[in-house]
Amino acid sequence: MKSAVETLNPTRVRLTVEVPFEELKDSLDAAYKKINQQVTVKGFRKGKIPARVIDQRFGRGAVLEEAVNDALPKFYTEAVNEAEINPLGQPEVDITELKDGETLNFTAEVDVRPSIEIPDYSGIEVTVDAVEVTDEDVDKSVEQLRERFASTNPVERAADEGDVVTLDLEAKVDGEVLEDGVAAGVSYTIGSGELLDGIDDAVKGLEAGGEATFTSQLKGGSAEGKDAEVTVKVTAVASRELPELDDDFAQLASEFDTLEELRADSRKRLENMKAYDQATQAQERVLEELLKLAEVPVPEKLLEEEINTRKHNLEHHQLGQMGIDLAKYLEIQGKTEEEFDAETKEQAVKGIKTQFLLDELVNKEKLNVNQEELTEHLMRRAASSGMSPDQFAQAVVEGGQVPMLVGEVARGKALAVVVEAAKVLDTNGEVVDLDDDEDEAEAGESAEGVTADAADAGTDAADKADQSEDKGDKPEA
Repeated sequence: MKSAVETLNPTRVRLTVEVPFEELKDSLDAAYKKINQQVTVKGFRKGKIPARVIDQRFGRGAVLEEAVNDALPKFYTEAVNEAEINPLGQPEVDITELKDGETLNFTAEVDVRPSIEIPDYSGIEVTVDAVEVTDEDVDKSVEQLRERFASTNPVERAADEGDVVTLDLEAKVDGEVLEDGVAAGVSYTIGSGELLDGIDDAVKGLEAGGEATFTSQLKGGSAEGKDAEVTVKVTAVASRELPELDDDFAQLASEFDTLEELRADSRKRLENMKAYDQATQAQERVLEELLKLAEVPVPEKLLEEEINTRKHNLEHHQLGQMGIDLAKYLEIQGKTEEEFDAETKEQAVKGIKTQFLLDELVNKEKLNVNQEELTEHLMRRAASSGMSPDQFAQAVVEGGQVPMLVGEVARGKALAVVVEAAKVLDTNGEVVDLDDDEDEAEAGESAEGVTADAADAGTDAADKADQSEDKGDKPEA
């Protein structure tokens, strides 16, 4: 077999392969054997039909087609290895010449990973939000905790802002009561905004037994988006009483003995959260600067697959779970379909460029992933997916997704290398010193977020292309 490679553009090549006919012998024998098991010829036992009879009855062309389809993956793989290229996805194969007894010639066009030069990233400088926690922030945090420990007491008076009311609801559209528009015993806090628009004004001033009718646009159900006439009846009114902010409350709501200790702990928690946000912000902004410095070509077919993957995941997973379609989503977002398509393409391009660039950095820096790092990443992914670590690990193994997770961790480590070399300042002009261990763990999550949309939906197109290469997907004529 002889092969040659032609570079069509930075992300696509054409392989030209010439195969002497004698190298098809094994595949021809296999083709005759396969056809023998599938057909019946009078006068011959099944599986014992001579090759000349098969040629006469079913045509030599059918045998050659079966043999070529069987042999192509092997010859294609040999040509790829000989050319030392990194293909992405399945090739487009064209049989250019097939002469019985003489030769098989074919071409294979395939996307390849582009050659990327890692830029000098030592001069990257970014600014992030300062970690500042005010007394007002602490007050709000403690007040939210206080709200969780509020008690309710029935009252015999008209309902007012902040009261908890028990309601019976009935919704009509065009004068007809909706099948899913009736509910009884609904508990609602006036002013929370958790039910229908207009319900607060309707129930304020009503005592138990009182009712009112108002018009509101339905937020869900069979008549979502339509205006409905809603009748609401108040069956009970209860006041919410917040506990006093004192040491007794601290002991009730936490492991601390005093309110001062509780407030100090709240401040520390808020500082940790803002420090985490600051580290993530640093990674995202450093990555943005790195992408500006690098020249990363994007394969057209891979980009098309990535865009389709993102649209499919949004429509059939995220929006499907919310019970809305793409048109409704765009209406809620206030976007046109053209704007949505442009944003999706921009995100897909960024995701592919990020993955290619960080993968190249992994190779350059010779970064490896150990079992402990992979386990920690798996635990984080399991937590974000709502699955137990054992369930998530089983799903990953069964789905052949282990290489994908390893890639995510490795890219996180690569991003951490760049962040460590960058100069990070906060809005006060102070140098931000990111903890190495924390930075490495968070970088893994940040890299995952920008390279694979929704980790909950599976791999992105680039990961899929890599996996198809690993599994040796078979090209066919």
